Amino acid sequence: MWRSWANMSALNRASEEPKYDVFQAIADPTRRGVLRLLGERELPVNAISSHFPMTRTAVSKHLRILAEAGLVKERKVGRETRYRLDADPLRELKSWLAFYERFWENKLDALRRYVEADEGDNE
Repeated sequence: MWRSWANMSALNRASEEPKYDVFQAIADPTRRGVLRLLGERELPVNAISSHFPMTRTAVSKHLRILAEAGLVKERKVGRETRYRLDADPLRELKSWLAFYERFWENKLDALRRYVEADEGDNE
């Protein structure tokens, strides 16, 4: 069966998009721990797995999710694969969070002013 060029193009675009987004990737405490380790230095999977009470296979699954979210890069050194943190996606997350930090600071400031004004009226 032949697929149209438009369908094939859509399939190619879908395969290029990450399967996991940054929020999904960092939702798991183990993956956050892996990122913390990789923020210090590049490590192979056996060195990473020594820090967690799970198998290397389980750690590899976490690394795959982090890589699919763009948070981890890998490179081959001989027969070994080493992993390192790529913090670029976290910068985008930081700017997103900064917006909400300002939003809540403004709301809390308004609440503080309201409470202080109400206390002044009751005196």
